[in-house]
Order: sequence, then C-alpha cells, then structure tokens
Amino acid sequence: MIGDSAFAAFADNLRRTRGLYAKADVAVATRRLGLSSESVVPVGDDCAAIPEHDGWLLFSTEGFANEFVAGDPWYAGWCGIAANMANVAAMGGRAIAVVDSLWSPSDVHADPVLRGLRDAAGAFSVPIVGGHTNLQSDRSQLSVSVLGRTRHLLSGFEARSGERLVAVFDLRGRFREPFNHWDAATNASGERLRGDLDILPQLAEAGLCRAARDIGQGGLIGTAAMLSEGSGVSVELDLDAVPRPEGVCDARWMQAVPSYGFLLSVQPKDVEAVLSAFRRRSIAAAEVGRLMPGSHLRLRSGGYQETIWDVAREPLTGCKATA
Repeated sequence: MIGDSAFAAFADNLRRTRGLYAKADVAVATRRLGLSSESVVPVGDDCAAIPEHDGWLLFSTEGFANEFVAGDPWYAGWCGIAANMANVAAMGGRAIAVVDSLWSPSDVHADPVLRGLRDAAGAFSVPIVGGHTNLQSDRSQLSVSVLGRTRHLLSGFEARSGERLVAVFDLRGRFREPFNHWDAATNASGERLRGDLDILPQLAEAGLCRAARDIGQGGLIGTAAMLSEGSGVSVELDLDAVPRPEGVCDARWMQAVPSYGFLLSVQPKDVEAVLSAFRRRSIAAAEVGRLMPGSHLRLRSGGYQETIWDVAREPLTGCKATA
C-alpha cells in the first residue's frame, strides 16, 4: 500500500486525532467520580447494564458537541436517538423508550432538533416519554437517553485473546459535510433500520458473539482502543481488510462516525456465521484482525505495523476488565 515511513506517519496522524484523545475525557470523569468496571454497575461500556430478574436493563445516554447541533440541527436530533439505539443494540438489547434534554434560544432554533428527534423515533419505532426543554438558553444543546432490555448481554469487557475481530458497516450512504458523520440511515426505511439493528441481539441470543462495541466518536480506531482497554487484550487491526466506501481515503474512514458500524469479537469457529448474518442484509462485514494477550492497539497494512496506543501505559477511559 505505502512505504514504511509513510505508513508510520499515517499511523502517527491517527494516534493524534481529536476523536481518539476526546475519549480520554472519560477517564477524568470516571476517576473523579470513583467509577470503574468494578463498580456495582460496571462503567465504561456502550450502556450501563443493570441486572434485572433474568436479564438486564440497558441505559444509554449521548450528548452532542455545540457546533454539531448548531451546524446540522435536524440530524443532531436524529442522531440523539439513532446513536443510543446503536449503543443498546451493541449490548445485545432492544430499546424501550427515549427521554431528551434540549436547551435552545427559541422555539425557532429548537424546531429542527425536535423534528429530528420525532422523525428518528418514528423510524426506529421507539416512544419519546419525557425529558427537559429550555428555550431561554444562549445556544442549542442536546442530550438524549434511551432505556433498553436484554436477556443475552454483549459487552465490551468480554473480548478474549484468540478471538477474531469483525467490523461491520452500512456503506450505503454519504458524509454529512463538513462533519465526519457517515449517514446511511436517513434515506432508509424504518423497517430496514430496525431489522439491521436487530442482528446484534439475534447474534447474542444464538450464542455467536459475546463482545461488541458500537463505532461512535473516535471512529474505528477509538472503538478498537476501547475494546482493548475494556477487555484487557491487545488488538491487531488489518487496515487493508476494513470495509470502506468507494473513494473515501483511509485516514478519514478510520475516524468516521458511521450511522451503522460495529466492532465484534468472535470465536474463530463462528466468524463465517456472523459475517453471513450481516451480508444477508447487504451490510458490509469482514474479519479485520485478531485479539492477543497484552494492552496494545496495533495497525498493520501489508508488511508494515505500528502501535497506535498502549492502554496500559496511557489509559483511555480508565475502565477495564476485572481480573
């Protein structure tokens, strides 16, 4: 693909990305709040998983950067629900209800955000049951939470050395310029969106996977680093095997925030069944790496390899698997 020095420079650029370093903000909060994966409810996964009878309640929340809400307010409202729905699916669950918190200077400013929330709630068939609204703010700000439920939990803490890394993306979309959000959802039918998300809980119920993460802010690189930290394993990611849209450069795609993108850790014997489950619905899926003992995220391409992050030396979120 590229020469040794060029690949080293490429890897260094990924190492310094804003999205990856933004994940380190989580470590500040977890440390000061005294939270970790060893808390009563383990912290650091895509959702809080709260034991309930014979399963778990899943509680997911997402907040959005001010410039994103101001620059693409309808899509910010849509993402408020869609991102949380992906978090719940990544934990093997199905959503129950939504609450949102919106601050805005006026009802005119709030309108596109509210329409985005309403449209996404309809598409994903999940009710908005409450929240908080303030129309006296100096800017628009948004936070959304979703409650879900599962009996078969997927977790970013459960990946194990010897398993294979599977990446899945819906490539039928486009970037929402100037942001790094890959939108493959807003032109899709609600039936397709719901069916595509349901693959994750179906895999959990079939016992084909027990570890997954939604690819969110930080892109594939940031998500792989969190999987490494959360599960206490090294992740080796093969850049050449990653599914990507035609014409999109590697550097941007590694940092992209896809509307549908997941990273799964799968036992070798189950890889083909997992890939087939996504491909049957025209979702790109590929084995893109492996998990090994250690604490490193390594990126390789051709004969070249670079370490992007060592979570033992420099924790990312401060949340890791228990011994």
